[in-house]
Amino acid sequence: MTSTASWQSRLTRTGRAIQRWFMEWWQLVHLGALILVLTLSPSSYSRQNRAVLVSHIYLHTAPILLGFSVLCALVTVVLTRIVLVTALSYGLSQYALQVVIRVLVLELIPLTAALFVALRCTIPDGAELRAMQASGELDEMRGKGIDPVQREVLPRVVAGMFSGITLAALSCVVALVVAYVAVYGFRVSGLAAYTRLFGQVFSPAVTLIFVLKTLFFCLAVSLIPMASALYGMSGQHGASVRTSAEMRGLVRMFAVILLIEVASLVGNYY
Repeated sequence: MTSTASWQSRLTRTGRAIQRWFMEWWQLVHLGALILVLTLSPSSYSRQNRAVLVSHIYLHTAPILLGFSVLCALVTVVLTRIVLVTALSYGLSQYALQVVIRVLVLELIPLTAALFVALRCTIPDGAELRAMQASGELDEMRGKGIDPVQREVLPRVVAGMFSGITLAALSCVVALVVAYVAVYGFRVSGLAAYTRLFGQVFSPAVTLIFVLKTLFFCLAVSLIPMASALYGMSGQHGASVRTSAEMRGLVRMFAVILLIEVASLVGNYY
């Protein structure tokens, strides 16, 4: 009897875990669809909503733009030097710059920009939204006829995506310029060869995968913390439950990022 009861208890816990897993992913998809509809809705851009949106975009982008660009330039210099020295030692110097562009621009910068935005902006935003949910501030908005998703969630998601895309785009330009200067110096004689090499790396298919990967990275780090904040404590209370919801949200976000990266690698190299 004890063994049967133990198996029944395990099956019950497993069934509840699977049900919770499906429910969390469904809530994430539902919130993403709702955000998409609100983004395309003119009513989301009233004067007050626009002020909140512009404020979040500025706070998510401007303070970190210069620092991240400088960090990207330093990493580009170091990585370019390492690859050049290694390639020269093996007699493969003609492939050095192509390796730098592929590794740095195609792979590292979009991933690093997304993670930087997540740690700097969207995860703290999720914690702030979770605090508003716990204090009843979002319920007060609903009582006043204000949609909290439109007023508080949408600006944070849009600002996170804008920040991630801006950081990735600007850092790619900085990395390409710094890599050129590191190899050719401040001369224009290598511009034709560099442009031809850039075109060989960024074929139409690779460019499409790069753009989609950057967009999905930014969407994942912007949307998942908000979904965890809104739905993570649904019907539950307590610090341990809150911590568990936060951890599940982080795990879900990193799992999605990993899947996107693997899919992009398969598309680029297979």
